[in-house]
Amino acid sequence: MRNYQAAANRYQGDMEYRRTGRSGIDLPVISLGLWQNFGGTDSHETGRAILRRAFDRGITHFDLANNYGPPPGSAEEMFGRVLATDFAPYRDELIISSKAGWGMWPGPYGGIGGSRKYLIASLDQSLKRMGLDYVDIFYSHRVDPTTPLEETMGALAHMHRQGKALYIGISSYSPELTRRAAAILQEERVPLFIHQPNYSMFNRKIEDGLLDTLEELGTGCIGFSPLAQGLLTSRYLNGIPKDARAARGAPNRAGFGKDTITEALVARIRALNAIAERRGQTLAQMAIAWVLRDPRMTSALIGARTVEQLDNSLGALGGLAFSTEELAEIDTYAKDGNVDYWAESSTL
Repeated sequence: MRNYQAAANRYQGDMEYRRTGRSGIDLPVISLGLWQNFGGTDSHETGRAILRRAFDRGITHFDLANNYGPPPGSAEEMFGRVLATDFAPYRDELIISSKAGWGMWPGPYGGIGGSRKYLIASLDQSLKRMGLDYVDIFYSHRVDPTTPLEETMGALAHMHRQGKALYIGISSYSPELTRRAAAILQEERVPLFIHQPNYSMFNRKIEDGLLDTLEELGTGCIGFSPLAQGLLTSRYLNGIPKDARAARGAPNRAGFGKDTITEALVARIRALNAIAERRGQTLAQMAIAWVLRDPRMTSALIGARTVEQLDNSLGALGGLAFSTEELAEIDTYAKDGNVDYWAESSTL
């Protein structure tokens, strides 16, 4: 039984929308990802409240993947329940994306993969978990160095022609591989709609050619982990919190641990926080706004653990502009010695 009615003013708030490359689709400048906090081990009602609040505030894009959880697949199942109970009347207002590429099921066909069999089977499983006939965007989640790129892109084009994926994307591909992927898709008369790379003040690899490549191709860009998995928040201002996995010497889900979070890094985080305070923002809000300072960035992909955390992140919308002096000062603390915590999958 449905008891949710979306806010009537959901498109009259402070959310902005940007065109995705040379396509006909606008995405919200802040999108919500379900990588963490929406799995089977998390509170369904908390996740449901976050999703409803996000839509009420103008977020129309929800990003998933086959392996999101834990356990893998449970985030899509949870989202499917919310679609059925709350979002069904609004399906045509939503952009729903999923991905495949990381290990998902036992045996030789469900591990890290870019094969035709793996990708097609994975999308069929994702559609079943979410109760959908199609996703709006389907991504190759990572490069599979053991599979020809032609096979991976051919599988994506096949699903596009079937109507199971309205748009095609890739994630964590290098500039060179992005060009090759786009060329293969072009032969199939399928545009490369969007690229999803890691991007934050602490991880600027995409500025070394990828953004220029995407602009040339007419492909959108949505950056994930704009908060550097929590580093660019108030969480580490006083060092490693006692409840953090890194405090026990264990890496978090992004792979950084106690050895990564040094006193020098904490000092840089505090300096960035001081800049944010002068701007009237939290550090998280400034970090999200910083990612969006380049008009080639279609959207920043955030996560949320609570409704309050979501609202805090959306507060970035009130301060997207930066002065030249602010950007230069941010670079003083964030540009050099980047925190490279993400295991790249961008080479064959």
